[in-house]
Amino acid sequence: MHITQLNRECLLHLFSFLDKNSRKNLAKTCHKLLEVFQDPLLWSLLNFHSPVELKKDNFLLGPALKHLSICWYSERVKVCNIEDWMKNSFQKDFCKRHENTVSDFLLEVCNRCPNLLSVTLSGCGHVTDNCILQLLKNCPNLKSLKLENCVQITDHTLEAVTLHGASLRTLHVDFCRNVTQAGLERVREKCPSVMLRAERSANMIPDSKPERKLMLEKASRKLVQL
Repeated sequence: MHITQLNRECLLHLFSFLDKNSRKNLAKTCHKLLEVFQDPLLWSLLNFHSPVELKKDNFLLGPALKHLSICWYSERVKVCNIEDWMKNSFQKDFCKRHENTVSDFLLEVCNRCPNLLSVTLSGCGHVTDNCILQLLKNCPNLKSLKLENCVQITDHTLEAVTLHGASLRTLHVDFCRNVTQAGLERVREKCPSVMLRAERSANMIPDSKPERKLMLEKASRKLVQL
């Protein structure tokens, strides 16, 4: 039996086991398989492992998308997530090249995927509070928001959760060093039903030189008092 003799349900099941590139390559072989590739039911879950993948044409965005994950694990993450004033010119140039890649993609998701239920972002050093604000506004059914090592995320995101995260049940801001204890307490107070986790966040050194200096000065004064 040839693969094209299978019914639509079987073909969708087969495609579900393939990665994005394999799906795209298979879709190029005939019109029937292209139609399966374009079926919204195939694209309820998307996982990306680098910003480069976001620019490919091997996936579809649409209302069927329910779960999105962008997790970037590499040495480059460490470059993009260190404080700007600590970067040398080469590192700054490297970061500039993909500065808006994830943010632009998320804004497109906001416009085309209103039925999102969960979003996970890890190592996305250029994602801003505004991106998360737009996500919460445009995806009212969002139940899970997990942010890890996203250094530009601040208390503004936490405030957006209290204002627009009516459906949210899980919020992680692990290793997001620019959120504060006060911001976390505000979420706990206004959104008691949200399961909040902030591993190594509020007590970390903030991502700005003046605040870092202030914290070091406070620590020095404590040592003097001892």
